[in-house]
Amino acid sequence: MAVTYTAVVDVDGEGRNGGHVRSSDSLLETSLAVPKQLGGAGGATNPEQLLAAGWAGCFLGALRRAAASRKIRLTSTTITAEITLTHGDDGEFSLSAVLRPVLGGVDRATAQELALAAHEICPYSKALRGNIPIVIDADAAAS
Repeated sequence: MAVTYTAVVDVDGEGRNGGHVRSSDSLLETSLAVPKQLGGAGGATNPEQLLAAGWAGCFLGALRRAAASRKIRLTSTTITAEITLTHGDDGEFSLSAVLRPVLGGVDRATAQELALAAHEICPYSKALRGNIPIVIDADAAAS
C-alpha cells in the first residue's frame, strides 16, 4: 500500500490541560483546554472537538463519494459530529460518537443509505468502528 499523506502534529505542555497544538505546516495551531463542563477553564479547543472536526470533514467527503458512485446528485451536505467523553464506574474514560449528516436532494431513506455507505468508506469510521459506540443518524434537508 502506497502512502498518500501523513499529517504531523506536535502537542506540548500539559496536553488537554493547557497544551499547544501545531501542525508541521503551521496551518493548524491552537491551544488546548479542559472544557468548563469538566471543571476546566475552557476558552480553547479540546481533543474531542478536534476529533469531531476531523471525522466530520472526512465523512462528508466519503458521503459525496458514495453519492457520486451511485450517480446521485446532492444539492447540499452538512454534518454534525458529536463526540462524547464518558467516565465509567471503573475510573476509565471512553468515547462514543453520533454522526448526523443532513443531505439535500434525496429522501431520508436515501440519506441514511448514503451515510451507511460513507461509514464503510471513511478512514476515521474504519479506525473507530468496533472500538467505540457509533450512531449514524442521517436526514434529508428540508426543501
